[in-house]
Amino acid sequence: MGITNFFSRLFGGDAPEEPATDEQVEQVAQEQSIAPEKVGPTGEYDQSGVAKRVAIAFDQNPDTENFDRLWVAQTASTVVLKGEVPTQDDLNMLVGIASAVKGATDVNTDEVTVG
Repeated sequence: MGITNFFSRLFGGDAPEEPATDEQVEQVAQEQSIAPEKVGPTGEYDQSGVAKRVAIAFDQNPDTENFDRLWVAQTASTVVLKGEVPTQDDLNMLVGIASAVKGATDVNTDEVTVG
């Protein structure tokens, strides 16, 4: 396995060099009456906003570099992980990272196979 680049693999293109911070996401959400999960990586309205910001969070964490068979999506404010991870500890780590992203209210792992 090589190094995973979640953002480009899942959404095409490069992630922004300076993605929106949690504070910026909250500010944009309030100022523009956008749900936090719909705020994109640079503060714009985006249907897949929280999924894209989770992908960036995964890319920024060196412990997530070998998950080529994992995908990130969202349903409303729930982050949906799909695919395969080697261990339950890996999945727990990914859930923790995803849960910490502003706008994510839950993480669904029903479609993840461990092992």
